[in-house]
Amino acid sequence: MVKIFDGQNISKLKECYLYKKLKDNAVQCTNCSRRCIISEGKNGFCLVRKNIGGNLYALNYSKIATMNVDPIGKKPLAHFHPDASVFSIATMGCNFRCKYCCNWSISQPEKMEGEDLPPEKIVNMAKEARVDGISYTYTEPTIFFEIAYDVGKLAKKEGLFNTWVTNGYFTKELIDKGKDYIDAMTVDFKASGNLDFYKDYISVNDVEPIYENLKYLKKKGIYFEITNLIVPRVGDNLEEVRALAEWVRDKLGKETVFHLLRFYPAYKMMDFPETPIETLEKAQKIAAEYLDYPLLGNVPGHPGENTYCPNCHALAIGRYGFMITRWMLDKDNRCLNCGHKIPIIGSLKRSLPSFG
Repeated sequence: MVKIFDGQNISKLKECYLYKKLKDNAVQCTNCSRRCIISEGKNGFCLVRKNIGGNLYALNYSKIATMNVDPIGKKPLAHFHPDASVFSIATMGCNFRCKYCCNWSISQPEKMEGEDLPPEKIVNMAKEARVDGISYTYTEPTIFFEIAYDVGKLAKKEGLFNTWVTNGYFTKELIDKGKDYIDAMTVDFKASGNLDFYKDYISVNDVEPIYENLKYLKKKGIYFEITNLIVPRVGDNLEEVRALAEWVRDKLGKETVFHLLRFYPAYKMMDFPETPIETLEKAQKIAAEYLDYPLLGNVPGHPGENTYCPNCHALAIGRYGFMITRWMLDKDNRCLNCGHKIPIIGSLKRSLPSFG
């Protein structure tokens, strides 16, 4: 007999991997740092986790809302298999409510939609696309952890790596569960971690979990790069950029790749301007006082996109947008000018004429 609850066929739903059962059929989700307590019949903040009969189910499991083949530079990951291609997937839903989200139609949906693709099919599609890995991106992989975990496990068996593009608002429990199937992360800060910005523009009241999670990733040996979105008027304080860069150096290491991203107006913030290039250049100059690899993002053709050797300052990796244009490293990822080792996971796979 098929068990039906509130119109849902429970046998076709995926029970969440991370949650606690509480009194009176309530549950607490432990995927995300919100740690929602969810009453029976209700959904979590992310809209995709529902308490049905005292158990928590992922309504978005295998419902892929979007997929694409991307260069890894789009994630952005600059020093992790730098010229790789990835099969990018996402479901609907998110644990943030960014007012500038460029993917708002799937991150903040009115109803759950997506193509029903089981893990085996997703991995097969990635292999058919001849990519190097799978990226869980566009929305927030924390809230589609079940499908990311199951796909990631299969992908590793097939020789594919897994990367996450995340806001960093997950839990240590999630990392403990998924660490063997997460090879790299891009952790996104907004407005240098300014708490008022997070409250007013993202609906997040505590940013401390992001900092703690980054330290935990470092402890667990999961590679990550950091992005920091510089938002004009409300999130472009350069002293906050300085404070974040200094914290990254002191807690995570000066070799941490630190992307400073240009803001483009979107969604509910169309009346805001693009981040001035001058602001980004000033932010990069400040970050360079503390970190070896501050990079600019969303500014195709700007020299600030490039990786430079921190020892001799020669060009190490040239970029235009998401693509590599120069590779000035030897087979051991050492600077061709001075021999300094650049900390890169993986070397160049595809040859670039006349370089390296």
